[in-house]
Amino acid sequence: MRVLDFDISDWFGQEGPLAAAVPGYTLRDAQIQLAQAVDETIASHSVLVAEAGTGTGKTWAYLIPAFLSGGKVLISTGTRTLQDQLFTKDVPRVRDALALPIQVALLKGRSNYVCHYHLERLEQDERALKSRDEVSQLRQIRVFATRSRSGDKTDCGQVPEDADIWNRVTSTRENCLGQDCPDVKECFLLKARRQAQDADVVVINHALFFADLVLREEGITDLLPAADAVVFDEAHQLPETATRFMGDVVYSGNITDFLKTAEVAALTYARDSAKWADACQRVSYYVKDLRLVAAPIEKMPGRKATFEQIPEADRFFDILNKLYDELVTLTGMLTAVQERHPDLAAAAKSGTQLCARLYRWSQPVILPEGVPRDASNASSDTGTAALAVEHEAKNVVAEQLVRWVEVGLHHFRLQMAPLSVADAFSRQRRKDQAWIFTSATLSVYKDFSHYTRQLGLYGARTEKWESPFDYQDHAMLYVPDHLPEPQSPDFQKQFVETLIPLIQASPGGVLVLCTTLRAVDNISAMLLEAFDTHFIERAVLRQGESSRGILLAQFRQLKNAVLVGSASFWEGIDLPGEMLTLVAIDKLPFAPPDDPVLEARIKACRESGGNPFFEFQLPSAAIALKQGAGRLIRTEQDWGLLVVGDRRLVEKPYGKLLWRGLPPFRRTRKLEEAAAFLKTHASDIAVPAQIDNVSE
Repeated sequence: MRVLDFDISDWFGQEGPLAAAVPGYTLRDAQIQLAQAVDETIASHSVLVAEAGTGTGKTWAYLIPAFLSGGKVLISTGTRTLQDQLFTKDVPRVRDALALPIQVALLKGRSNYVCHYHLERLEQDERALKSRDEVSQLRQIRVFATRSRSGDKTDCGQVPEDADIWNRVTSTRENCLGQDCPDVKECFLLKARRQAQDADVVVINHALFFADLVLREEGITDLLPAADAVVFDEAHQLPETATRFMGDVVYSGNITDFLKTAEVAALTYARDSAKWADACQRVSYYVKDLRLVAAPIEKMPGRKATFEQIPEADRFFDILNKLYDELVTLTGMLTAVQERHPDLAAAAKSGTQLCARLYRWSQPVILPEGVPRDASNASSDTGTAALAVEHEAKNVVAEQLVRWVEVGLHHFRLQMAPLSVADAFSRQRRKDQAWIFTSATLSVYKDFSHYTRQLGLYGARTEKWESPFDYQDHAMLYVPDHLPEPQSPDFQKQFVETLIPLIQASPGGVLVLCTTLRAVDNISAMLLEAFDTHFIERAVLRQGESSRGILLAQFRQLKNAVLVGSASFWEGIDLPGEMLTLVAIDKLPFAPPDDPVLEARIKACRESGGNPFFEFQLPSAAIALKQGAGRLIRTEQDWGLLVVGDRRLVEKPYGKLLWRGLPPFRRTRKLEEAAAFLKTHASDIAVPAQIDNVSE
């Protein structure tokens, strides 16, 4: 039931509460229409897939119907950064403007909250600290945990969020002691979950949503509260996130960490029971042996091998079976003494789940009835552990899986992912629950079928609103007519040579988006060399030199730097005004051919008589291209040049589907026209006005 029986458009009008409370408020028809569609979807408990171009104001368009709905609403964002921004900026402004008594909570995954128990344990074990920096960081975290109300590591500004020490002062599902924890009454995570249960609106992120989804498949329902509606912002990320979370991974580092934890717990609380060091050593031996036998995979594309392509497969699986057997044995030993101390129980739980994941990965077909092969012959303790593994394995839905091995310098990963997430995802929605999916990039030239098919959203209402920005006057798309094919060995060199006069003509920052990390390194080096030759005094920032956050902070501070990045730099970056006046994309962002999941989906599509290029590869490239292009124009006053070095965009028949899906840029293929566009706009720089309801 809605809070007030108003037409949703009344709240957005020039005489409405938003206009009265927000300086610089601008009435936007697309924003009102999107809000109406969201409102109707919540009221009818249906599904909406809504593409809203940059500047539509989609955040406010879904917040207001959510606040007015009178029901429980989850709002899921793409990243924790966007989650924090939504909770600390957009939510308070809209709530205050509407003057509604709405209770809003922020909820993240457990790895974001300091765990009192593990913090105290680390303080008691100085050997676990790896450097002087960690000694100082631990002290800062202790002060923070004492004073903080949330325990959210984002609020601890003295310790970087990506610092390794956070892994040791937070809990995992495996090592959390739950109600047996001596600090359960002070637990930051439980406090956050209780607040989420009591709130009207809960702000989460996609990773947490899918973690909850996976746990619900396993019969665990205490992570997220039940909701009447779920809003997915940055919804274009959902298919990839779903694939990642509905799959699983056995990482050699996780096994090593488990061995350390198990041995310490056993030698402290059960020294009299068994030869713990020997048992741990046997597991460690087979972990190293498995990495050695997997060495030939280093020479394969992407350092990956699918389940069917593993070199020396007989030897590989023989060692894998021995590793599994030793893990089950060690887990059985821990299970036998787990009642002596919570640390032993946590270690036994971790071992059981590791065994279950290893077992699931190694089976040709996941059979819910399957019993680990050694359960019937094992000793009582080992048999108990094996039956626990069977129980864990039963909780996985029997989906078609793609499995592969990845190797690094000293590690391996056994990965698996579902061939399709459509059924598993769509069945999570209750019939009386509304789902709203919104992003600036969901369709391929007005066609949503690629997106809805991936998530099983058959019959969903689909709507599209174009960006209100004036791309014809403020932006130009330049596809050089003189560059060679992207596969040419001279392509990168000529691409950089083409960029030099454009960089010289651009007054603001430059973002170069590459499709591979190797291209990032090559193009960065070529730019530095060209800058020396042409006496260009601009900094070149390269992905990998520092964290993404540090690079972006440097980029904003320098004002005219060149930032070269891949992958994560294609989206989620907001650099308005003169901070960014030139975006250059080297090649069309087709997914790499060494992606095992994509390879399996292409094969399945082909075997079913479909066209994988038009059903998978082209739509994915179109959405990624729109994301990259969307970095350029962020406000009404922004202007800039988009360069796409890949001539296939205009010369191949399928290219039309790609460039027609982009905003309506003015277009050229001539370098002189592109340079002239930059020079003309550079001579007439406008100061951006303060407009508050234009956020994506």
